[in-house]
Amino acid sequence: MSDTTHDGAVALSKPPSADDGLSAAELAAKYGLTVSGARPGLLEYIRQLRGRRHFIMAFSRAKLTAQYSQAKLGQLWQVATPLLNAAVYFLIFGLILGTKRGMTQEVFIPFLVTGVFVFTFTQSSVMAGVRAISGNLGLVRALHFPRASLPVSFSLQQLQQLLYSMIVLVAVTVAFGSYPRLSWLLVIPALVMQFFFNTGLALVMARLGAKTPDLAQLMPFVMRTWMYASGVMFSIPVMLENKPAWITDVLQYNPAAIYMDLVRFALIDGYGSENLPSHVWAVGLVWALLVGIVGFVYFWKAEERYGRG
Repeated sequence: MSDTTHDGAVALSKPPSADDGLSAAELAAKYGLTVSGARPGLLEYIRQLRGRRHFIMAFSRAKLTAQYSQAKLGQLWQVATPLLNAAVYFLIFGLILGTKRGMTQEVFIPFLVTGVFVFTFTQSSVMAGVRAISGNLGLVRALHFPRASLPVSFSLQQLQQLLYSMIVLVAVTVAFGSYPRLSWLLVIPALVMQFFFNTGLALVMARLGAKTPDLAQLMPFVMRTWMYASGVMFSIPVMLENKPAWITDVLQYNPAAIYMDLVRFALIDGYGSENLPSHVWAVGLVWALLVGIVGFVYFWKAEERYGRG
């Protein structure tokens, strides 16, 4: 195309572009452009998360090492903290309030220590999950990676800490007459199920905590209530024998009680199947899959919003 100027010269005009008239969305689709920070599909997100597995492992180990780096006893506090909690609960509930009714001393002390250690695993995972995003905004805003890496790594950190505590737990159970046997291997599937449950719950709390930072102040009260309702320091059926059966069922089938009972059954000789609710392994698996899957999808749904605002 050409135009004639005022002095008679011929000026060539730019030919029309094939992109003229296209909207921004149409241009992006034509040239394969995507929104920066957009949420990937669920399967692609899982693939990306798997690709960050080395980061997740390294991050969890670093957090575990740094947790007690300022204390003189260092990593010993990983074991000393829940053990001291168990000692306090034994003093108050075992000796003063007498909640060990129906159990001998040889059963009650491993029962109590197991409950404290196993519940602490869930409690710490939830509390770490609440702050997983809000407490790491610098990292979230500076780097591009699947945000689920953070709550997953915190749950993995708590699993590693529990494994250290298991050394003390084994020593306590042996000291009170429960010696190694094949049933001890049942601890492995019980803790695997609890890890998936904890991770799903941490993912849920990470999304809620990212939007409402004040949730971190409320959760200690929620977790304390959950602990008292889960039979950490007493046998639920024995303590509630005069209460309506549905109350006992609700408390026994809550996931914290389920995983504690599974580990107790595996490790303690005097804690037999009569202390467990029906279909306890199936219930533990359902809790792990339900909370794990729902928690992961719930967190993924808000992937593009973390660290913004």
